[in-house]
Amino acid sequence: MVHDKILIIDDEEDLAQLIEHVLVKEGFSAIQKAHTLQDAWTVFQEFQPDLILLDLMLPDGDGYDFCKKIREISTIPILFISAKDEEIDKLLGLAIGGDDYITKPFSPKEVAYRVKAQLRRSSYAEQQLPKIQVGPFSFQSEESEIVKNGEVLPLTAKEVGLMREFMHHPNQILSKETLFKRVWGEDFYGSDNTVMVHIRRLREKIEDTPSKPTYLITVKGLGYKLVQS
Repeated sequence: MVHDKILIIDDEEDLAQLIEHVLVKEGFSAIQKAHTLQDAWTVFQEFQPDLILLDLMLPDGDGYDFCKKIREISTIPILFISAKDEEIDKLLGLAIGGDDYITKPFSPKEVAYRVKAQLRRSSYAEQQLPKIQVGPFSFQSEESEIVKNGEVLPLTAKEVGLMREFMHHPNQILSKETLFKRVWGEDFYGSDNTVMVHIRRLREKIEDTPSKPTYLITVKGLGYKLVQS
């Protein structure tokens, strides 16, 4: 049984069902379908798929825009399925972040094989990137995203830099001077307020109750530390 989760987005319900049927025969059990982009976005957020099969032409928009939206928050494989077979369409789909482009009509079994190939590549790529995990937080060493319980946090570049420092040194007290030098790349020279403001904003995004932090705590007179329970 394959545990990867697949989201099929296509307004041709019979075709979507046929693809689902073939994927099930190939061992996939976690499959969701959506027939509009609005429904697809809801399913994507709730289902957290590992791969998307995305039709280009849908009733409420086109797949290109949806792909761009997904690429802002995720690197999962996206396979376009489309009746458009012009080379420019394929190139555009790949240029904006698609991983494959399958032209209709196609063999559903071919789709299943391409899905498996993309998931293998994705799994291999993830294995090559060392992963840092501290409590509910994680990041891949070469990526610029911090994840909490599977959700990408909407952090600024400086906030990501701070989190990386804390995650590389869990349960260790880091002074404001140390943080400023490592994250801003400059000598401290009394930049006390800058660090405090960024810590406050960071807590607003990582803590369940920012006014009573449980992850990123202040050690009075010394600095801050990220608690790893």
